[in-house]
Amino acid sequence: MKRPSYRRFALFTTALTGVLVALGVYTAATGAGLACSQQWPLCDGGVLPQTIPSFIEWFHRLVAMITGFVIVGVVAAAWRGDQDRQTALFATAALVLLPFQISIGAITVTLNGAIPWGYSVPTHAAHLLFALSIFTALTLTTISAMRGHYRRSAHERSRLAVGAALTLIVANFLVSRVSPVFDYGPAAQGAFALTALAAFAALVAAAVWLPGTDLARYRPGVVVAGAAVFLVTLLGRDLVVYTDEARLVNGLLYLVGFAAAAVVAYAARGGANEERPSPA
Repeated sequence: MKRPSYRRFALFTTALTGVLVALGVYTAATGAGLACSQQWPLCDGGVLPQTIPSFIEWFHRLVAMITGFVIVGVVAAAWRGDQDRQTALFATAALVLLPFQISIGAITVTLNGAIPWGYSVPTHAAHLLFALSIFTALTLTTISAMRGHYRRSAHERSRLAVGAALTLIVANFLVSRVSPVFDYGPAAQGAFALTALAAFAALVAAAVWLPGTDLARYRPGVVVAGAAVFLVTLLGRDLVVYTDEARLVNGLLYLVGFAAAAVVAYAARGGANEERPSPA
């Protein structure tokens, strides 16, 4: 059986990490985060969980464990294979951040009794920030590993990435705390995390590819859109007291992110223009 290519392995690892983040958000939203406490991999005093909340938390920790091993694998494969140094360093950055993410997660769901501030807003904020940082490093790993294997021009890839980001920003808004369309329950919060991460990954890709095109001057617009998506991701969680002012700021960030991405998408419409050499 033929082994999958490294770039596919990196893409799978990035996608799995994104799913894990969304699953973690869903788990927290259901209130199941403390269900297994310090018993895992056991739960409810037995081998398997006995209630729905316990199963949600048990399954979340199982996926987290698998994802951790997969990240270790993608780093080992980068250094032992024929990947360039940049790809290996991006993957290594994700691995370096992983122990901090695991430690904060342990403080949140297993040591909250021993540490009074374990289940608190600052701890949740740090947990999410490390998760987003790991996801970003893996996204860059995937993009770097795919260099030289693209079938489309940098211009066309950038256009498709920004177009996808625009669609995902709208979808993310619809399931966000700002929108009245859906109740911001556990399912909506999980969908919010998935669409936010996908939009952010698309904008990161566009920011990497744009310098190789005649659209390089629009890169700041992509960076602004990415920063806006990053901030609405933080506001989408229960990291602040969601006052009317916070809701207004959240809505304005969506407007800024969508407008900035729309400007770049409009400039990139049409076919692939002549490309410029990409910086090393």
